[in-house]
Parts: sequence; structure tokens; C-alpha cells
Amino acid sequence: MSTVLLLNGSPHPNGCVFTALSEIARTLEAEGVGSEIFQIGTKPVRGCIACGGCRRIGSPAGKGGCVFKDDVCAAFQEAMRRCDALIVGSPVYYAGPAGTLCALLDRAFYSATEAFAGKPAACVVNCRRGGASAAFDRLNKYFSIVRMPIVSSQYWNSTHGLTPDEVRRDKEGLQTMRTLAREMAHLLKCREKAGLPPPPVEPWERTNFIGNA
Repeated sequence: MSTVLLLNGSPHPNGCVFTALSEIARTLEAEGVGSEIFQIGTKPVRGCIACGGCRRIGSPAGKGGCVFKDDVCAAFQEAMRRCDALIVGSPVYYAGPAGTLCALLDRAFYSATEAFAGKPAACVVNCRRGGASAAFDRLNKYFSIVRMPIVSSQYWNSTHGLTPDEVRRDKEGLQTMRTLAREMAHLLKCREKAGLPPPPVEPWERTNFIGNA
């Protein structure tokens, strides 16, 4: 059975984002797909310092993995390796995702690309009133850079509410979560049934605007 990792990027383990992700989890289960909720927590999360250690063979990070081992990044990467798809949930802070979540995703995606590449993905955001679209756009960029098929729904994946009870009253938002879950389940089942190998990946032609890097 396929499993979807649900990353709760909110510091509140049972808050608004958790409420939205729980609606997804229940729908996935009804569709015969497993899920695992990973809580980012409230402890500090380091940002990437562009040291390149994760790319150096024999470095403390080994073959993939960030050199920093004192926060949730390594655990998140291992959880992603176990799972077949990813849904990232975030609160909206100042028209963007939570800062700790972006710090985690920056490091996780760069230092362990192989854990994410090719797996279906989506994001969901929760806000009180505005900023949902900007946060939604920001998170989707992580998926498109590592060949992750982005799963869509009937609307942009957002719920509204300041409390979990308010989110539960957002009928359209929760319907959007359920539609997303069904679309994710359908894609995973299609991929499993087809049994096709992933497409070939060309060697990266790394350039910049001046010349070859």
C-alpha cells in the first residue's frame, strides 16, 4: 500500500493545519492509501549556510544529508524515503509559509534530492483571511525543481480559520482537501498499476548567466 507523508509545518501539533491534514488523512484511508503525519515541532530549525558539505563524499553528511544533525531535518528526510508521496501543510505568516518550514525544506530538498525526486506532491495552506495564494505558490516551487508531479484539486489548496473549529466550518476548504486526497490516491494507484520505470534523467547542464559554472 502506498503511503503519503503529511508534513505539518505549523508549530501547533493540533491546530488549523493539522485539522486540514487530518481531513486529507481520513480521505486517503478511505481510498486505501496510508498516511503518516510528521510534525515539525517548536524547536529551532537551522537555515542552509551553503557550505556544500552535503555534496562532498566523505563529509559528515555522507552521500546526501545535511551536515547539521541537531534538528528535525534528518528525521524528515528519512520519513520521506519511507513514503511514496508528500503533502506539505503550512500556516500563512505575512503572506508566506512559516519560516521554520522553509528553512527545513531548503535543506531537505537540496541535501537529499533523491528522497523526493519523482514522487507526487502537493501543498496546503491555512490562513485567517489573506496571503494563501502567495504561500501556496512559494511551496509549489520546491516540487517543480525535483521532478515531483504536482497533484491538484478543485481549487487552490487552502483552508481558512483562526482556530481548528473555524477550519472545520470551512466547508469548501475541507472539500478541497478531500478532492486533493482523492486525486493523490488516484495518481498513486495509476502509477502502481502501470508499473512503468521513471523517465531517464539527463546529466545536469549546470550554467549561469555568465557562462559555464
